[in-house]
Amino acid sequence: MAIISILKYGEPLLLEKSHPVEKIDEEVRRLIDDMVETMYASEGVGLAAPQVGKLKRIIAVDISAGEHPEELIVLINPDIKTEEGSVITEEGCLSFPDLTLEIERPRYVKVKGLSPEGKELELEAEGLLACALSHEIDHLNGVLIINRASPLKRDLMMRKIRKKMRAGEW
Repeated sequence: MAIISILKYGEPLLLEKSHPVEKIDEEVRRLIDDMVETMYASEGVGLAAPQVGKLKRIIAVDISAGEHPEELIVLINPDIKTEEGSVITEEGCLSFPDLTLEIERPRYVKVKGLSPEGKELELEAEGLLACALSHEIDHLNGVLIINRASPLKRDLMMRKIRKKMRAGEW
């Protein structure tokens, strides 16, 4: 396993739509292992393959941030089948280091996908887990938190990013 560099906002690849995984082979399993290790090393609660430069429909989510590794969810080709309600939460993203935005997400989601072993999975999630799954699936579709923010919040975020860029911190 290896820690992979996480792409930051501004990288064009983050805005592209990911391709479905056709075959779960050793390369895909190695990518999953590296994504999980990277997510935990970065103290994140989720990571999508595009964030590490791979346009594959793979996500990893652990809302315990590694405190309870048994809660790790890895999905290949995930798709939100149902969403209900809404909640506004302060949300961060590993591709926007040290920045957060208030984002509206579904309160409940039903997601279908494949396990790393190729088994079909369907899971229902509420609250933080629903938000995290929605966030990571957005990445697979080239949608970032800044795209979901109000124009005012988006402008404030862009100012912070430009300031970090000028300081050589981005």
